Amino acid sequence: MDAPRTVAAGRTASPTTARLINDRLALQLLQSEGPLTAGQLKTLTGLSRPTVADLVERLQEAGLIAVVGESGAQRRGPNARLYGIVADRAHLVGLDLRTHSVTVAVADLLGEVRAERTVPIGPDDTPDAAVAAALAGLDKALAAAGAPHPHTIAVGAPGLVDPATGRLGGTDWIPSWHVALVAELRARRAVPVLLENEVNLAAIAEQRDGAARDHDTFVLLWLGHGTGAAVVLDGTLRRGASGGTGEIGFLPVPGTAALPSASGCDGGFHSLAGSAAICALAAQHGLPAEAGADPAAAEAPSPDTDAPPAEAVVRAAVAAGDAGAVFLDALAARIALGVAAVCAVLDPGCVVLGGEIGSGGGEELAGRVAGHLARLSPLRTDVRAGALGGRAVLRGAVLAARDAAQNELFGAAGPGVSSRP
Repeated sequence: MDAPRTVAAGRTASPTTARLINDRLALQLLQSEGPLTAGQLKTLTGLSRPTVADLVERLQEAGLIAVVGESGAQRRGPNARLYGIVADRAHLVGLDLRTHSVTVAVADLLGEVRAERTVPIGPDDTPDAAVAAALAGLDKALAAAGAPHPHTIAVGAPGLVDPATGRLGGTDWIPSWHVALVAELRARRAVPVLLENEVNLAAIAEQRDGAARDHDTFVLLWLGHGTGAAVVLDGTLRRGASGGTGEIGFLPVPGTAALPSASGCDGGFHSLAGSAAICALAAQHGLPAEAGADPAAAEAPSPDTDAPPAEAVVRAAVAAGDAGAVFLDALAARIALGVAAVCAVLDPGCVVLGGEIGSGGGEELAGRVAGHLARLSPLRTDVRAGALGGRAVLRGAVLAARDAAQNELFGAAGPGVSSRP
């Protein structure tokens, strides 16, 4: 038998806790590496053959793993069987709430999306109508995925999420149907409903699957309809005392006509780098932008995707080469003001330009921001383009739901993630 595993200095795990730790370790390896044989699990975990055989039997009886094939070994036998996580053991739901739409993704226990649906919300829809449409879209996505009973739901929404209560609030501009939908989900479904700020979820996605995979400390600067930031320090997402970490739209910066106020960020960084401001800047530079020449048009996004018109402006400027260079440089100078302020306080070492505009500008925009930042700050900072764009919020919601579900199903003991995203 293996020696009991230590869980802290001077403490030894009980046999039950040691089994939970071993089971969790094996499951995490099966998730990260894919199907493995018992022999491979023995090598990767360092556990003895009898201990691996016991945990494999336990996990099969719990319905968490199953034989999914055989390895390429010439000799057939128990060690040649490939074990994998039973992905259909639980289904997860991620929701991305926007001003004019909600996108639903239904995934399996491994985080693989089985169905996705976007529901447009009209500007004149009542809160009740918006909630009904969103719930109908959720039901259709669940049906398409063959998942009538989701295990966990994670919702990404703009605004402040109170760390103490888990409730959405703190700002007056949040669509009322967002709050009503979250309340209805919690009342209607006898499953955990996790609520998280959208930019925080985008940061989770960029760290797991995107541009920040090699960084434990970084800041995601969200550039979409509005502006926001998510702060990850030493691998931990920081939310702040009231959930307001990263409300960079309210940051006072040079170049604005006024100062921000407690009730609006019109005079803050948002007024330089929000979608409407980018469209206005493009018009000043004479760029042809069908939806972006009029700043007011930036507040009327496509009902299908909610993608800001500024995304098309920035992509067109990048594609235009020299013709769009002056505009991109002016935009980069604005973005660098916010990045410099963040770096002066946090020194993250890496800033990811996320959202539709960050990914639309790509490395061209990121490089220009880095150049301006180098003139503003003595701190060495890697500026990168987000890899996931606007879809980062939905992906982050799925990952948060997956983490919470696995934390419960795989056992709370041992190394793992918090049940809260």
